Amino acid sequence: MTRQRDLPASLDLLRGFEAAARLLSFTAAASELFVTQSAVSRQVQQLEEQLGVKLFERRTRALVLTDAGELYAREVTKALNALREATAAVRASTTPVVRVTTTVTFASLWLVPRLAQFQARHADISVHVVADNTMRDLERNALDLAIRYSPEAAAGAGAERLFGEHVAPVASPALLKGRGVRTPEDLLRLPLLELDDPALSAPWLSWKVWCEAMKLKRPRENRGLAFSHYDQMIHAAIAGQGVALGRFPLVDPFLADGRLVLPLKGRQYATQATRAYWLIVPAPAARRAEVKVFTDWLRDQVAAQANGGKRR
Repeated sequence: MTRQRDLPASLDLLRGFEAAARLLSFTAAASELFVTQSAVSRQVQQLEEQLGVKLFERRTRALVLTDAGELYAREVTKALNALREATAAVRASTTPVVRVTTTVTFASLWLVPRLAQFQARHADISVHVVADNTMRDLERNALDLAIRYSPEAAAGAGAERLFGEHVAPVASPALLKGRGVRTPEDLLRLPLLELDDPALSAPWLSWKVWCEAMKLKRPRENRGLAFSHYDQMIHAAIAGQGVALGRFPLVDPFLADGRLVLPLKGRQYATQATRAYWLIVPAPAARRAEVKVFTDWLRDQVAAQANGGKRR
């Protein structure tokens, strides 16, 4: 008979240990679990104290499982997987739920504004959105599908391309009023809103790269603001605080309702992103009726967007 005191005090201790044992790194485990490295280290230490055995050998540049650690890791992994499967089964037996992960920007500017329409047509299906700029493991995190923003090479086998992206300057009508913006040189006299991306992980969203494409020199002094998240920058542009590089089609709705306009009209003022939006649906999730309903709706939205924005 299992006694309560035979179990660890917290499931978090087991999750921290399992991730550290699988990755052989407290730092990598912390990144996966969205906690600090010291938190994972404490979890493992507490678990070792409760069990009365060492689970890891902590070497100078390596983390190595002890014999007891290897045995325990195998059993803990089985137990956690069983819990995940049981949880998914219970959820499936009640209200159907579709769990979607995507980037913060895509969720904020594209997906979430459309979800009210989906819920109106499919009130019996619940949609949970996990907005995160890291690529989560779908199975491990009990997620049904992902919409990822990546180059084709990184999208993975079986990924379905939804649409690409191009970039062009956008601003509020109020900011442009009376400014006489007719050329890229005119535009550079206005405050430029920046994405705070020192590593240039998305160079096509940089004014420096846009200026190079326009064969212009970027002004040394920028009187604009910088933001860590793209959606914040777009809302600043809507508020008239400067000119932003608009990501199309994500910002299409703001041009449609007049909150933003193109200061410079013409394809020659746009640059192409090197990433696209990809749909990833693991086979087990794809077989579920509610996931198929959601992905069919998603494809309809993409098709409608390509046909001029009329939603079906």
